[in-house]
Amino acid sequence: MFDIRSFVRENVLLLDGAMGTMLQRRGLEPGELPELLNLSAPDDITAIHAAYLKAGANVITTNTFQANEYKLGSQALVNEVVAAAVGCARAAGARHVALDVGPLGQLLAPMGSLSFERAYAAFQVQMQAGERAGADLIIIETIADPYEAKAAILAARETTQLPIICTLTFDANGRTFVGCDARTAVLSLQELGLAAFGANCSLGPSALRPIIKVMLEYCQLPVVLQANAGMPVIREGQTVYATGPEQYAREVLELVDQGVGIVGGCCGTTPAYIQLICEGLAGIKPRPPRPLRVCAASSGSKSVIFDEGIVAIGERLNPTGKKRMQQALREGTLSYLLDEALRQQEANAQILDVNVGIPEIDESVVLPTAIRELQAVVTTPLEIDSADPAAIEAAARIYNGKPLINSVNGKQEVMDAIFPIVRRYGAAVIGLTLDENGIPSSAEGRLAIAQRILETAKEYGIARENLLIDCLVLTASAQQEQVRETLKAVALVKDQLGLKTVLGISNVSYGLPEREVINATFLAACLGAGLDAAILNPLSWRYQDVLAVFRLLNSEDKGARLFLQRQARAGSVAQAATSVALVASTASIATTALTDATVPTGTNMAPIATTALTDATLFAHPSVEPIKQAGEIASHHEAETASEQSLSLAIERGQRELAAQLTENLLKDSEPLQIINRAFIPALNRVGERYESGEIFLPQLLQAAQSAQSGFAVLSQASACSDGVLQAKGTILLATVEGDIHDIGKNIVKMLLENYGYKVIDLGKDVPAARIVEAVRKDGIRLVGLSALMTTTVRSMQATITAVREAHLDCAFFVGGAVLNEDYAQMVGADFYARDAMEGVLIANRFFAQNKDEGLEPC
Repeated sequence: MFDIRSFVRENVLLLDGAMGTMLQRRGLEPGELPELLNLSAPDDITAIHAAYLKAGANVITTNTFQANEYKLGSQALVNEVVAAAVGCARAAGARHVALDVGPLGQLLAPMGSLSFERAYAAFQVQMQAGERAGADLIIIETIADPYEAKAAILAARETTQLPIICTLTFDANGRTFVGCDARTAVLSLQELGLAAFGANCSLGPSALRPIIKVMLEYCQLPVVLQANAGMPVIREGQTVYATGPEQYAREVLELVDQGVGIVGGCCGTTPAYIQLICEGLAGIKPRPPRPLRVCAASSGSKSVIFDEGIVAIGERLNPTGKKRMQQALREGTLSYLLDEALRQQEANAQILDVNVGIPEIDESVVLPTAIRELQAVVTTPLEIDSADPAAIEAAARIYNGKPLINSVNGKQEVMDAIFPIVRRYGAAVIGLTLDENGIPSSAEGRLAIAQRILETAKEYGIARENLLIDCLVLTASAQQEQVRETLKAVALVKDQLGLKTVLGISNVSYGLPEREVINATFLAACLGAGLDAAILNPLSWRYQDVLAVFRLLNSEDKGARLFLQRQARAGSVAQAATSVALVASTASIATTALTDATVPTGTNMAPIATTALTDATLFAHPSVEPIKQAGEIASHHEAETASEQSLSLAIERGQRELAAQLTENLLKDSEPLQIINRAFIPALNRVGERYESGEIFLPQLLQAAQSAQSGFAVLSQASACSDGVLQAKGTILLATVEGDIHDIGKNIVKMLLENYGYKVIDLGKDVPAARIVEAVRKDGIRLVGLSALMTTTVRSMQATITAVREAHLDCAFFVGGAVLNEDYAQMVGADFYARDAMEGVLIANRFFAQNKDEGLEPC
């Protein structure tokens, strides 16, 4: 087995370059499956591998990028192609052969229909075929969705013995296609059993530099770079890549000097590129990066770093004392959970605790179901809260991101059950300071249990930064003296163990009146003691004010920006004065509680615990900042009634069941067109604006679109049963051009166009030009959207547009796809270029709003 980690300690590992580029030079036809050439033209594949070996590549990647059952059609053919591909690499003389594994070409649920389990199974077939054929390692590459990457990594780790490299592909905005930033990608995937992690494709080395910089800052593994040779451009009618071998090698070597340990090439690169890198690496030893070790949790698009300031964990997704939630769980309806989750996210909860534990249900089924549904509508990381190890594992396995598990404790059998799950799925975990003897009455006793939990975690290979300690809050009504012990224990854990701490704040007031005042006061005392994360009700303005003041005084809110925004949205000065008094009054509590504990140096404790605030006029009650609450969002709606506002908000939030229900209710008093114009369209417009501005990303865009679809289905049924008043704004034909079988982008455009009231005729993928000509003529189409993912099929796009024009059919074309840009759009003869799905909607809106003679300016 090839030991990648050992190799890169002494050498920079050089991978090969592009296969597709070389095949195109050898006459690969549009639509021809490169993977089948392993069977039909093995000598050509072997010759390309040999050229890369001669150039100096240490590892040869097989020609199996999409050798999966979705592209090849059968598992038997996958096995045959993979075996032949590995054979071609060996025939070329490769010592180290990497099985190349690309994306499956389908969106995973909830964005698409492909389940996590089905994706895992498809990857398993390809990877096991590679191991049987004699591959030495696996390279999972050009993945845009970290959730798909997780399925691939687990399939490789659990069903083969091969080392795994994984690289994601990023857009120029620093995020993947689904909106994941580089830091979140690293934190989500690096602890799943990888040998190396990095970025490939999409951009050239210089454009990927900011992404690589982030990876070097956070990644504990060797960092990989396999960039494109810049972006494709049109020169004299031909597609070429902008970055030549000399420039490419120079830029790659600069990143090696910064700490990148594994390099190679992607689209547009050839043996000439690899040879220059090889020559430049002569005599160069790897420069070991010194990444940060951070305590973190993440979702599919957002990470929360506990080292960066106090973290608020929302407590409301817990059935204890909540009859409505208990009933919803019994009935298997999760709309209540989704609404509570969204309310907490809009109230700035940074992590959401998810607990579904009631006796009547099977937690191992309901908890992962709840996690799936919640991750479809919220971007906030989730805390998996259960006492059932089977439920925790089921949820952690399908979780998209790095979960926080709540919890483990000092009992040996509990640690033996939970720590393997934490290690297996790269999670963080909360350790409770209790054991077989219960909760110690002294802070020192709780510290001893925390120490034991830490030592056991290390034995299981869990990094200390992945462990947080809950020193446990007891009720002031029954165990009043224990409040001070909890505060003291927090300080001891931070000082002597250097671990992050978390507490459930509301436990302290159980059985007492004025619970919110007690909780807010205790929260301030805990912050003074050095607490890192508080489990609380984020909808409480008292808690929010305490957190805001603390973040200001602890220099987390730089320049008081957020605090001043809160002041601008001021509530009553009396409420603010109460909050200030709470913070001020806790100084003596925290200070006294810590008399016998060493004050941790470099923590957030000392300045806050001894600061008295007296100027009540500085503070006001702004409720929540910076994300708008539901009420504020609704106040800006074009809708005129509360029901229309509720429907609009449900669409924006991605609440499908609620959107359908509210639409049905509105139909009792409103016409379908009125509902569309006053609820659907305003909501979709706002979602589109937020997507264009980078406030939300593809998953949230699609969830809103699917919510609108659920409402439209109700309207369509009502219209069919009445007088059919719903009419399409226009008819648009969509197709992926001949030779191209990728249709994810086209399908997204279709969904959005239909939501905006257009009738879409979808011809599918790999559509010949003649069929498009026929459809345009038959249906009187005025606007056609064409999609292509590969540079080889851009020519088919041009041929299609030419065929329609030569048939003297009067219609306009907009084009899109990963490889396209404005220059490509002009070259193929298109009228408009859609850089993403929302741009396609905007093009359609403007096109059909204007008469043909006044049409849009072409791209």
